[in-house]
Amino acid sequence: MTVSSDLGTALPGSPELLRSVFRQHAAGVAVVTAAADGVPVGFTATSLTSVSADPPMVSFGIGTSASSWPTVSRATYVGVHVLGAHQRELAATFARSGADRFGAPTRWSWGPEGVPVLADVLAYLVCRVVARVPAGDHRLVLAEAAAGEAVAAGAPLLYHQGRFGEFRS
Repeated sequence: MTVSSDLGTALPGSPELLRSVFRQHAAGVAVVTAAADGVPVGFTATSLTSVSADPPMVSFGIGTSASSWPTVSRATYVGVHVLGAHQRELAATFARSGADRFGAPTRWSWGPEGVPVLADVLAYLVCRVVARVPAGDHRLVLAEAAAGEAVAAGAPLLYHQGRFGEFRS
């Protein structure tokens, strides 16, 4: 299928089309964490979505080739952290392949249900995983909030056109 418009050259349905469209979509930035055998893992996610208020449920996507996937694939609980505009470097660290994500300068502690909880975030949830839905080369994880806190007020970190930035009013 080819998508056409008056905006530019039409691209056939493809990964390139999806990437080009979503470069135009600003998204909030979160870090998802989990642990297995006392070893924390985490990754930057721009796919965080509120799914349901009752029960309180969120979703996020993770690639099955991601280094965090083996742990997330069997975790009972995950941490979901909403980042502030001041946390570009933290987001970049958790997005970088091979990075020591939990080493200095990352500040974190063990939270409820043995989930790694990051410091200085705008808000966090500890969520019980209720489903992992196959979605191409990713899995859509559905998780119910079990604990959390809206820690601080502040400007959110956004992702747009391949860069981290902030909302300006």
